[in-house]
Amino acid sequence: MNGDKLTAVNLYFANQTIFVCEKTVKTSNCSADNGDAEDSCDVLQPEQGPQPLTVMKARQLLSLYTLSQNPGVSAVDNKPILHPLWVRCDMSDPAGTAWFGAEPVCVSNKVAGVKLYSITCKGSTVEKKSLVTLEELKQMHKNRHHSSSVSGARFSLFGSTVVENTTIESQSSVTVDFKWSHVESILEIPPLSSTATLNIKVVCGDMRSPMFEMYRELEFLQTLANGLKTGETEWMEPLESTSAVNLTKVYLEELRNMAKTLQDQAAKTVEQEADTSIFNSFLERGDLDFAEQLWVRMRKSVTSYQDIGDCLKLVIEALRYGDIKPWIHRDSSSSLSKLILQSYHQQIDHVSLTGITPVIMLLEVGLDKMRKDYINYLIGEELTTLNQMYYYLSTEVDVQEQVIRLRKLHHLLEIIVTCGTFLGLPYDRQFVLTQSCLNHYKTSTYDEEHEFKLQIKPALISHFYQKEHPILWGVEISSGQGLREVRTSLQLSDKPLVDHVIFETDFPNETVNGDIEEPAFFSTTMCCSFNSFA
Repeated sequence: MNGDKLTAVNLYFANQTIFVCEKTVKTSNCSADNGDAEDSCDVLQPEQGPQPLTVMKARQLLSLYTLSQNPGVSAVDNKPILHPLWVRCDMSDPAGTAWFGAEPVCVSNKVAGVKLYSITCKGSTVEKKSLVTLEELKQMHKNRHHSSSVSGARFSLFGSTVVENTTIESQSSVTVDFKWSHVESILEIPPLSSTATLNIKVVCGDMRSPMFEMYRELEFLQTLANGLKTGETEWMEPLESTSAVNLTKVYLEELRNMAKTLQDQAAKTVEQEADTSIFNSFLERGDLDFAEQLWVRMRKSVTSYQDIGDCLKLVIEALRYGDIKPWIHRDSSSSLSKLILQSYHQQIDHVSLTGITPVIMLLEVGLDKMRKDYINYLIGEELTTLNQMYYYLSTEVDVQEQVIRLRKLHHLLEIIVTCGTFLGLPYDRQFVLTQSCLNHYKTSTYDEEHEFKLQIKPALISHFYQKEHPILWGVEISSGQGLREVRTSLQLSDKPLVDHVIFETDFPNETVNGDIEEPAFFSTTMCCSFNSFA
């Protein structure tokens, strides 16, 4: 598997393929006829998870692995260089070893030696005195090597929150990683001279987000697109109690009563756009044209294909008979917009509102409207240019691909707005983040689990972390250079970094009012040594 799937080892092997060895647990072969013999069956409980080997067995496997990579052993000649090996251990030794690891060290495509790793763990404790001190860790390393130290910490800035003893879960998270040298004490607060990197993962649909209404709008648009692809549609619960047809009739009647005013507007079209546009941080616009306002009404009330067809039929008849002269943006590309332009000259093509035609017409209007919403924000905030947006705005690809690119654009906006609203990132950081997201999604598939990185000055977020407890704090002491570099590290975390051992805690996590008095940390220590085959 990839090393980043194992929390305890991904600090050093996040981007490598590794072998993982764990105990095989047989599933139950018991039948109903066994009766009381159930106790003799080997049953795999669903919640068991991965199972460790004994420390002795793990040592044997590591010895065999090391032997297999030693070019001094005749049987090893011309054998392939293996991926690093990590073995789950049951912590049965006095040190509490949870992992043993081995990594071949190569020079000129030949194995020169093996680095051996051990990871030991301790259960959660609030007693800071029981934690290993920085001097003890340095001495632990010094017993084997000459050393220098570097530290790092991770703080959570945005994610699940607790309100009145109730946890509000969130799949979105923004954490910050700090790195600094010259560490003086365990759990030291990162100094302002640290390097800081934001890790941003935003999942769309969070009700706390200022983008939530836009997300609901996008979901309706996705419903239409899915219906075209599969032939089946699960309609969303309408937000309006009035039917789509009645809303459309009322809207058309309002336009008939304002016919003269609208005729004056129709002559101006795009010239008014720059002047009348009303921009704010929640993507609301004050220059919605006729087609866009029709979309707003229909997306809140449509519950069937029949609704779409009936509404568009009313609109096209009103255009054909000259009852209304609505204005539209000059750069609108939807089929309905083209019919409106034709109505200015009393010439409207015949449109057969059968099959999937009405759905495509409405989908085009939605795509047009939402693209303008996003452009309005990004360009209004000077975060990008139209040229840089070409990939996301192109109508030359099919409708399904247009929807995918719009989803990418929405996810980008969720990220920018979340960081701007909740973290108060300054313009220059928002600009860099926007460019990073735009470039990423031009070549990558849509993925809400992707974690975006952003360098930031600690002073910009000092008020978030200086009075908070870290979710992960670590220090690493290293010696040697290049392939012979060895490290000893300590990581303190609010959750165990090992998933094949159950830790028991015998202390309350919270006080009566839900506030944590002292944080409890799980302790994980990694030691490394280099063994040369020369």
